[in-house]
Amino acid sequence: MALRGPPPETEDQLRLRFQVELEFVQCLANPNYLNYLAQRGYFKDPNFINYLKYLLYWKDAEYARYLKYPMCLYFLDLLQYEHFRRELVNAHCSKFIDEQQVLLWQHYTRRRTRLLQNKADALQNHCANNVAGGAATNNVNASSSTPPSNSTPNSNSNSVPVPTSISNNIGGSNSTNNNGIDIGPNIGAGRLKTE
Repeated sequence: MALRGPPPETEDQLRLRFQVELEFVQCLANPNYLNYLAQRGYFKDPNFINYLKYLLYWKDAEYARYLKYPMCLYFLDLLQYEHFRRELVNAHCSKFIDEQQVLLWQHYTRRRTRLLQNKADALQNHCANNVAGGAATNNVNASSSTPPSNSTPNSNSNSVPVPTSISNNIGGSNSTNNNGIDIGPNIGAGRLKTE
């Protein structure tokens, strides 16, 4: 009599397993949940340790793109070490990890805000320099007998034409990155085209 393995999973069962494992892996980003698991002895169970090793496939880019909390992969790596699992029983350890995680998020948020503000300032300065440079060119052209090539006969002599490559990037239109994710208004200095 030949031994048979479990029957193959249906598509619904595969989808459900994917969702359950995704949710569980993301829960690992919460140090308080890790403390809960440690205090109830889950990290002493060899079957649970093997399950944590099995879940390392979430580190592959094919699966990691579904994660909302990438910090969970860091904790999944740490959970492979017995010493880390033992320390999680201590509430002070999990509280310290939680505080460090919040500090990391705050630093990241402040740094990202600062970088975006610097890019916006650089863009504004670049636009102002281009407009000011265009005004100086127009004043020189206004003193000559022929009008500049980019002005209309009814244009006001005080108006400054804005190059179309700059005006196309101003106005609050949103942009997407290579993955199709909305990254907000076009304020990046790298979006300007030189003429």
